[in-house]
Amino acid sequence: MQLTTSIRSALIAGAATTVLLTGATGAVAAPPAPSPAPSPAATAPAATAHSPYGQLRPLAALSAERLATADLVAAAKWGTGSPIDDPAREQEVLNSVAEQARQLGADPAATTRIFRDQIEANKVVQRGLFSQWDANPAQAPTRRPDLQEVRKEINRVNGELVRAIAASPYARSAPSCTPLLATAAARVGAERQLDGLHAVALARSLWSVCAGA
Repeated sequence: MQLTTSIRSALIAGAATTVLLTGATGAVAAPPAPSPAPSPAATAPAATAHSPYGQLRPLAALSAERLATADLVAAAKWGTGSPIDDPAREQEVLNSVAEQARQLGADPAATTRIFRDQIEANKVVQRGLFSQWDANPAQAPTRRPDLQEVRKEINRVNGELVRAIAASPYARSAPSCTPLLATAAARVGAERQLDGLHAVALARSLWSVCAGA
């Protein structure tokens, strides 16, 4: 059955708020849909370039864009025996974004922390898709994307995300960071029509964005 817009919005908002406020470890199951709530598109604050929300929304949008590559990575690995965890590749990404942060005069430790969550969120989607495909082989991909090409796209998004992190230190340390980021994640998720798995993974990817998370 198709979810209504209000229920879908409530699902995404609930997932984002729960994970951002409480954290997440390991695989995350999609949450049940709560009672209908107002659409985040109607309740989100205006996004101006210098407002905290305006600085946080790009982090949510780019995280969702990066998360979309998880489907391609999963399809590339499916049936090959390649593990979802790839410590060498993960460390390569972390080293690269830390160096990019240094070049921008940003905090490499905060950037690395945020990207660890980006990587874990990507794996949440991969594990979820593998489970779906194991249970329903007819849903499994029939074409295998070129993983090297997918990684080029990931690297592109990584660069944009590093710049967005570097541009948002005050928004990320503001007391309002967590609720504003949850609102941004809900709004982005609604716009992209994320399902439960991807909505929870998006929230997981943003867990360490706010200072002290």
